[in-house]
Amino acid sequence: MTGSSSVVVRVPATSANLGPGYDSLGLALDLYDEVEVALSGDGVTVEVEGQGAGEVDPGEGHLIVKTMRATFERMGVPQPSGLALRCRNRIPHARGLGSSSAAICAGILAARALAPAVAGTANAPAGMSLSDDDAFALATELEGHPDNVAPCLAGGLTIAWTERSGTPRMVKLALHEDIRPVVFIPSFRSSTKEARGLLPPEVPHSDAAVNAGRAALLIAALTRMPEPGLLLAATEDRLHQDYRAPAMPRTADLVRRLRAAGVPAVVSGAGPTVLAFSTSDTEDLIAPEVGTDWLIQPLNVDLHGAGVQFPETR
Repeated sequence: MTGSSSVVVRVPATSANLGPGYDSLGLALDLYDEVEVALSGDGVTVEVEGQGAGEVDPGEGHLIVKTMRATFERMGVPQPSGLALRCRNRIPHARGLGSSSAAICAGILAARALAPAVAGTANAPAGMSLSDDDAFALATELEGHPDNVAPCLAGGLTIAWTERSGTPRMVKLALHEDIRPVVFIPSFRSSTKEARGLLPPEVPHSDAAVNAGRAALLIAALTRMPEPGLLLAATEDRLHQDYRAPAMPRTADLVRRLRAAGVPAVVSGAGPTVLAFSTSDTEDLIAPEVGTDWLIQPLNVDLHGAGVQFPETR
């Protein structure tokens, strides 16, 4: 057999949009899902601990399995007859923290790592490859947009865009060390598909201009020494959050109250989680506005993105 027959992939949670950077800005957070994948005899089994346990498909319909199948096909690797997955999930599902992007990235990286072993057992030519750019392109294709998969794969703060040719690209930046993300996670969920369905096909030119300016300002505000009030102005959005507010009024209300108190708060991805950028000027303002209905979780920025280990090296 060529290559290892099992692999462990760890993938971070992500927050996309960050206010004005709709479908382009993303941030990796140090909250992780871990999946161990082993080539097995026949059939597919999926064991899940933590988030999603008892809810997700335990077989071929699991998102990681489907992603692995798509990756093997893209690489020209024969499909293995058996896969055994053990998932240890900490990223909440349907909360706007990139759980589906994490699963897709995990599936792609696991399949890429196992490809030599799969090809070897099938007496097929080994050495099939999938570059990092190809992995990012496939993840974007499967997810539908690059803003979450970019930071999940690369870590840090990312700007993602799509070339006219259709090729996704990204740039990785470093968040200033004095800025710390805080997420406010509710018990209720939302659907990204439904949230996208609330967006109008056209927006006023004036709103687009405001967002363009705020997105540019946000990059400066997140990567330099924080200035009082700059992050609050930089996180203003007019493209998506107000349109989605009727579907998650409690999220919209929390964002409004935090911002009124001077805290730079935004909807995380499609919601309903709220993300705030905490600094020494705002950290004492957060708790009084949030109350007890939300899980307040300060997080660090994940700097490295998704990682792969083989069990014998752990």
